[in-house]
Amino acid sequence: MGTEFIEVETDLSPYLKIYKDGTVERLLSYLYVPPSLDDSITNVSSKDITISSEVSARIYLPKITDRSSKKIPILVYFHGGGFCMDSAFASIYHSYLNSLACGSKSLAVSVEYRLAPEHPLPAAYEDCWTALQWVASHSIEGSETDGKKDPWLFDYGDFDKVYLGGDSAGGNIVHNMAMRAGVESLVGGMKIWGAFLAFPYLLDPKTEKRNDIARFLNALWKLVYPSAPGGINNPFINPFADGAPNLSTIGCKKVFVCTSEMDTLRENSLHYVEELKKSDHWKGEVELVDVEGEGHCFQVYDDPNSKKAQSLVSRIASFIKD
Repeated sequence: MGTEFIEVETDLSPYLKIYKDGTVERLLSYLYVPPSLDDSITNVSSKDITISSEVSARIYLPKITDRSSKKIPILVYFHGGGFCMDSAFASIYHSYLNSLACGSKSLAVSVEYRLAPEHPLPAAYEDCWTALQWVASHSIEGSETDGKKDPWLFDYGDFDKVYLGGDSAGGNIVHNMAMRAGVESLVGGMKIWGAFLAFPYLLDPKTEKRNDIARFLNALWKLVYPSAPGGINNPFINPFADGAPNLSTIGCKKVFVCTSEMDTLRENSLHYVEELKKSDHWKGEVELVDVEGEGHCFQVYDDPNSKKAQSLVSRIASFIKD
């Protein structure tokens, strides 16, 4: 029986609908692509790996001409999609990660986490922490589990230069993983060196404009995390809420935030940067890029080949490479 005869319970068009019988219909379709041993444009190799029964990832390795050279930075990346859409294996993210790995000369691990509403938050947060701990497990040499480790990570990854990165909901995940890493140990004592948050999905009712987009984003949060204490004032989505952990405890040395003139979440990104700068105890570096005339995650979703998109990707890559 088709969904056209079933009453809609939740309508978040143009993204998804949830029907009375529990069926979830995602209205946007994405092309899924396999990994490649040698991307024709970037010369980046990729492969898919299984981390646990619930978590997988695609790993990207840039072309290495000198196998004896020093090890390269590691980027643990979390895709966007409002916690309920998209995939690490979608073509748009595959191309994006190829470009990032090539430009930054980093080994990238793009995490495939479980999606809401079938798996409401905090499932995605736990999946991403599992992936991060799995990466950290490779930092321990000489253990009895060496034979179970991924050879790309083990042979080429620099565990003194581990970065987190993500766009939109992925940027939200980056914030929460970095905050958790500030108070909870990673395997082998691995530390996060830097983090980039591109157009992060962060909400703040105190500063938001009351419009249809704001209402949509609020409704989306309630859908993906219906049991969140405090609703949209939960620290997972609102790092400025009363009682939220102070940003000074963020577990990395430098932060790079991207936003743009037409991004609905721009004011929250600017607020995030200002709060980091005002911190008395965090001694790290924070950098902001605010692109004129562009919208939310334009470098991924709109025209990745435009000059502005390529310029932003280059800025992110430089942040990782420096």
